[in-house]
Amino acid sequence: MKGRIHSLESFGTVDGPGTRYVVFVQGCPMRCAYCHNPDTWEMNGGTEMEPSEIMEQYHRNESFYMNGGGITVTGGEPLMQIDFLTELFTLARNDGVHTCLDTSGIAFNPDNPAMMEKFDKLMEVTNLVMLDIKHIDPEKHKELVQQPNTNILKFAAYLDEKHVDMWIRHVIVPGWTDDDKYLFDLGYFIGHFKNLKALDALPYHTMGRTKYEKLGIPYRLDGVEPLDRKVLLEKKAVILDGIRKRREDDEK
Repeated sequence: MKGRIHSLESFGTVDGPGTRYVVFVQGCPMRCAYCHNPDTWEMNGGTEMEPSEIMEQYHRNESFYMNGGGITVTGGEPLMQIDFLTELFTLARNDGVHTCLDTSGIAFNPDNPAMMEKFDKLMEVTNLVMLDIKHIDPEKHKELVQQPNTNILKFAAYLDEKHVDMWIRHVIVPGWTDDDKYLFDLGYFIGHFKNLKALDALPYHTMGRTKYEKLGIPYRLDGVEPLDRKVLLEKKAVILDGIRKRREDDEK
């Protein structure tokens, strides 16, 4: 089964543990205001590749990934090509390669039995999910990414039930996702999960702005300045406070 691939990176250092071979898939239904890869949105773009082709390229540089690394699939939104993703991760698992899925969780639908069968199959060959929760508040989430977050939050609970390791990613955008109340609420929500292994609070940056200009797409965050690292650490501390509070409450 062929998948639509946007690009490949042979030496990824921020896409999971160790050094990673990173597969950027094509296609995404999310429209995040701060997305730095708008060129991955189009579902029919990219280059078609077989999972075996990707694994062949991975093995060419396999020595790079012996420090606890592996293969990460990101995007775009990988779950929009779940059959291809499952086949790729199955090949990787058979070769003893650590598999990491970087996703928004937007395609998760617990009310669709056929889709849930696919998710169950995928989770059997997935070592780690890096789940990017854009906003904990439902209405602000829609404003930010033009999609609801109901099933995304259910996906986090599903991963916990399946005992799949989870890293949470959250981009701190000035004026959009930096409110302490919502950051604490996010921490309180994820603090319940036993499979939570890490929290990545990521600073908003403007490096993708030129892509919007080239594509002729309005940049919704024009005028928003990159986040200062000191502020980033302060905001991450608020999320961590929420996690600690939830764990204290769960122990009562």
